[in-house]
Amino acid sequence: MAKESMKAREVKRAKMVARYAEKRAALKKIIATADVNTEEGAMAAYEAARKLQAIPRNANPIRLHNRCKITGRPKGYMRQFGLSRIQFREMASNGLIPGVKKASW
Repeated sequence: MAKESMKAREVKRAKMVARYAEKRAALKKIIATADVNTEEGAMAAYEAARKLQAIPRNANPIRLHNRCKITGRPKGYMRQFGLSRIQFREMASNGLIPGVKKASW
């Protein structure tokens, strides 16, 4: 199992990403649509870029890392179920995941 501090750090990052998502999207839109050929557009893009840099680093969704919901394991993560491969196999074998059964041939 992962350390509790690592799991807590990921939860904290996820909350921060959600908190700043709207603000980041608005600033990114200004930067993308600004006409940099005019002085007004260039200044607007520059100001938006400065504000974007002022947002905390952990508010960037790239910094999130998928972890197993049960154990916190960062590797072998299955997106469709939100579990690591080990927990998925255990739960599927015990019949705890609806619609999943062990293949046999």
